[in-house]
Amino acid sequence: MTTLLVVLLIMVTLVAALVVFYNRLVTSRNAVDNAWAQIDVQLRRRHELIPNLVETVKGYAAHERQTLEAVTAARAVAVSATGPAEQAAAENALTGALRSLFAVAEAYPQLQAGRNFSALQGELSDTENRIAYSRQYYNDAVLGYNNAVQTVPTTIVAGITGFRVREYFAAPDEERGPVQVRF
Repeated sequence: MTTLLVVLLIMVTLVAALVVFYNRLVTSRNAVDNAWAQIDVQLRRRHELIPNLVETVKGYAAHERQTLEAVTAARAVAVSATGPAEQAAAENALTGALRSLFAVAEAYPQLQAGRNFSALQGELSDTENRIAYSRQYYNDAVLGYNNAVQTVPTTIVAGITGFRVREYFAAPDEERGPVQVRF
């Protein structure tokens, strides 16, 4: 009788531990999904601002067609990208195209002085800051989740229930290098 009680107590303890570990994994996975949704919101906001910015520049710099088309094409790729790796690559290409657009805009002082362009540029800058924060939040959530999936004893529960490691939203290579300052 005592042996049966000990075995039953051990079984109840194991089941309780499995439930706790599983719930921890679900909570972490949901945090990652939520963090990705926050990035998605900011990227959509960025994607919605770009056509207005392109139209504003088009009015002043109609002969800069190649740059405007590159921004439009990069935006289309970014809008259709899925998953952190593909989205990061598409957003990096879009960032490069936007840099070219702003370089073109610098050649037109009347454009830079325009209220619409300044407002759109400010909105885009604000959105870029939000994207950076959201990317950091997402990567922190992925770190917590991946730690849970890869550490004992939750790795056992993760393996049994199908939880897999998630990928980070990586910064573009040019953001990783040292900053160059020229005077």
